Amino acid sequence: MELEHKAFWAIKELNFSYDSAGEKRKLQINELEEIRNDAYESSRIYKEKTKAFHDNQILRKNFHQGQKVLLFSSRLKLFPGKLKSRWNGPYLVTKVYPHGAVDITSEINGNTFKVNGHRLKPYLESPFDIARESLTLKEPVI
Repeated sequence: MELEHKAFWAIKELNFSYDSAGEKRKLQINELEEIRNDAYESSRIYKEKTKAFHDNQILRKNFHQGQKVLLFSSRLKLFPGKLKSRWNGPYLVTKVYPHGAVDITSEINGNTFKVNGHRLKPYLESPFDIARESLTLKEPVI
């Protein structure tokens, strides 16, 4: 019993007083709360800056009726051709909806379907008729 009593007094002397130890603990908890709030605030600022940068990089695509477009083929292919293009087409835009969807018609078989405007890009036609024109090459002169 006396040993416990001496141990209690030794602990009490080390802690000096329960009130000051409690106050110190409250201050430490408040400091942790401030650090947590600062981390939350800096995280929010970082997310806002990242979102603003991302939004600036988005390209707005405006399509109109009669325009020719290419459609991105996003089907999963295990072994796609290395040089094979992932763009199909050309398709003809038949209707543009205000929320970003576009009705397109295939020039080959006339099928019409609705797709997301993000999957389309304008088709730039070549000024040359590749099927009819030919270019003859001559031997280089040394």
